[in-house]
Amino acid sequence: MSTDFHKLLFDISEALIPDELSALKFLSMEYIPMRKLEAIQEPKAFFETLWEKDMIEAGNLAFLRELLYRINRMDLLVAHLGSSREEMERDLQIPGRAKVSAYRQLLYVIAEDLTPDDVKSVKFLLQKKIPKNKLQDNASMLKVLLEMERKGFIKEDDLVMLKDILKGIRADLKKKIDTYEEKKKENYSKEKPHFPVSVPPGVQEAEGETPHLLMESYKMKNNPHGYCVILNNYIFKNPCETREGTLKDGEAVKRVFKWLQFETVEHMDLEAKQMYAKVKEYSKKDHSNMDCFVCFIFSHGEKDKIKGVDSEFVNIKDLVSCFSGSNCPSLAGKPKLFFIQACQGSEGHPAVTVEDDFSGHLEADAIPMISIPDQADILVGMATVEDYECYRCKKTGSIYVQCLCDKMELLCPLHKDLLTILTEVNKEVGGRVLDGRKQMPKITSTLRKQLIFQIPQCQSTEK
Repeated sequence: MSTDFHKLLFDISEALIPDELSALKFLSMEYIPMRKLEAIQEPKAFFETLWEKDMIEAGNLAFLRELLYRINRMDLLVAHLGSSREEMERDLQIPGRAKVSAYRQLLYVIAEDLTPDDVKSVKFLLQKKIPKNKLQDNASMLKVLLEMERKGFIKEDDLVMLKDILKGIRADLKKKIDTYEEKKKENYSKEKPHFPVSVPPGVQEAEGETPHLLMESYKMKNNPHGYCVILNNYIFKNPCETREGTLKDGEAVKRVFKWLQFETVEHMDLEAKQMYAKVKEYSKKDHSNMDCFVCFIFSHGEKDKIKGVDSEFVNIKDLVSCFSGSNCPSLAGKPKLFFIQACQGSEGHPAVTVEDDFSGHLEADAIPMISIPDQADILVGMATVEDYECYRCKKTGSIYVQCLCDKMELLCPLHKDLLTILTEVNKEVGGRVLDGRKQMPKITSTLRKQLIFQIPQCQSTEK
């Protein structure tokens, strides 16, 4: 981060008050996971997070301009960014230019327009649905809306409860929701395919909607949904091969998949034969009452092989084959997911010259190109494409795994399917520059349906 850019963000952050920081965080929820937003207590930390997520950078401050415009800080917009209200209004009319979604804009406008008495009325009407400690007098309307989102009471395509509440309090704001919904329907009609579509047996069409290409989803009804197994090689017999930062990856995966209701187990520092034996052990378990299987592998290696801590190798194909339909019949027809943090060669992807991320803290994981058995319902997510390295920050973990966990936390609550999430990971990781090099993850899939992870309705136990 250059000195001038750092000073610009510092000057803007010094001018913001706590309520404005809350507004900025709320408007950025499509881009930063809730966990990270809740930990941010000052504007400087918020701007640093935007920079880390590549949402702002020197020479590209469009998102920052939009945020300041949305919270009506025209003074900062003019003094520090050289933009007027009129320029912003013209710019945001260009299709695709606005980054804050129409849904989040709507919620923010509603929160801003409600008077303190209106907010009290809303809290009163929600007292049987939301815990009292979330409806205290000092809880802002933005916090109330966030809690409604957490509980699933409101979402982008379902604002019925909020309309019912506002109908008796502020009919004018209820009309704003009606206008939003009408515009959403108009946009949907324009995008709707103009060709006949037949619905396969067993796939139900929601009233008034066309399914996304009528794609069927895997069932995710059990608790736990399945095992999430982590094979994490950190300390090798050769001290030079120690993989600093890999413990952070294990922590991130355990946090996310426990939240997603998986039975999550981490196995550290396995020899090659032990790695194969551990995967085979899980393939022999009875998965009849489970929906899915997930395996993360973090290690060194060579083409088509993963290195154990004893410097011996195991074939990736052999590990994945343990979960074929014949070898693991209780998972037949169910998704099997493998995520591998490792290089597939020794080349560094060339990059254009821009500011580096994680400078001085990166290491490479030498590992393989994978070959997937020709069987259904298997997905392998690789940290990089063939012949190239991928990178791990010794302080914060690997670029790929940390981005994947962030995107899961951000997009699973929005009911995005796994392939959409992994495409977002490709976009973010592929857009970074790492010590002058690039990294491009790869997805190989024989999944036959959408995989949408179900979010628990109660995120925590309230007493």
